[in-house]
Amino acid sequence: MRLGVLDIGSNTGHLLVVDAHDGAAPLPAYSYKQPLRLAEHLDESGAVSTSGIEALVDFTAEALVVAEEKGCEDMLAFATSAVRDAVNSDEVLATVRSKTDVELGVLSGEDEARLTFLAVRRWFGWSAGRLAVFDIGGGSLEIAGGGDERPDVAWSLPLGAARLARAHFEERLDESDLKKIRKRIRTDIARDAGNLLRAGTPHRAAATSKTFRSLARICGAPPSADGPLVPRVLHLDDLRDWIPKLVDMGAEELAALPGVSGSRAHQVLPGALVAEACMDIFDLPALEICPWALREGVILERIDRLSVTEGPRAT
Repeated sequence: MRLGVLDIGSNTGHLLVVDAHDGAAPLPAYSYKQPLRLAEHLDESGAVSTSGIEALVDFTAEALVVAEEKGCEDMLAFATSAVRDAVNSDEVLATVRSKTDVELGVLSGEDEARLTFLAVRRWFGWSAGRLAVFDIGGGSLEIAGGGDERPDVAWSLPLGAARLARAHFEERLDESDLKKIRKRIRTDIARDAGNLLRAGTPHRAAATSKTFRSLARICGAPPSADGPLVPRVLHLDDLRDWIPKLVDMGAEELAALPGVSGSRAHQVLPGALVAEACMDIFDLPALEICPWALREGVILERIDRLSVTEGPRAT
């Protein structure tokens, strides 16, 4: 089956075309994306702006054409934090539906964490034991943990890199301001940390998302050109060494770092502060970077449901 997965994130609109069937890893066939930056298209009331809605409608229409041209027999379309949290979420969804006929589903924060966990579990397998998973998106941070394919605990916090960049990092901060932001991030994460910590130290801890991949690359992990099977790890000591350097860098210097795109350069520092807080609070000296994340989780759950509905294939 060829599926199109339309992921409307807080940073990027991404259509991933995959060949997928039961018992096999989803095989990427084509990728089409645009930097929508919806988390930064919110007005003072928390509504997605007119320009943000227009950009979303245009991208969705373009993605639909691409999916049809690539032979997708179905498209799974969903939105995450920026649309989920917008005060005009219903208007955004209705506008997309009326102008493109695409029905965007809105994932809850818990479902986002749960599906990301499923993808990471399938990537690392049962040998990972009890698994902890962290995902820093544009609008939110997802945390999940457990020993099965469904996490025992899964929750979401409004600590996405784009959200924090827009709220606190539009101007260069002094040491006092940075300290206050760092304290707020850590307080928010620590508030529910016991959900995960009660079960003890996980056997394996992993991270997904562009933010974590970029931070790992800055800290010396292999480039994406080396392929998804190359192990990549983000070490807390390396991240701590880099954060003061990131604080002192301007936008151009940040954009020149390995693994950082110009459109996300302003999100590197807030993302680094969230990543550092997660690793410190949960006592994790390192996080393994998983190439699979939310999109793969959505695909895997869809395949699982089809397998149950259709039953075993005749031999």
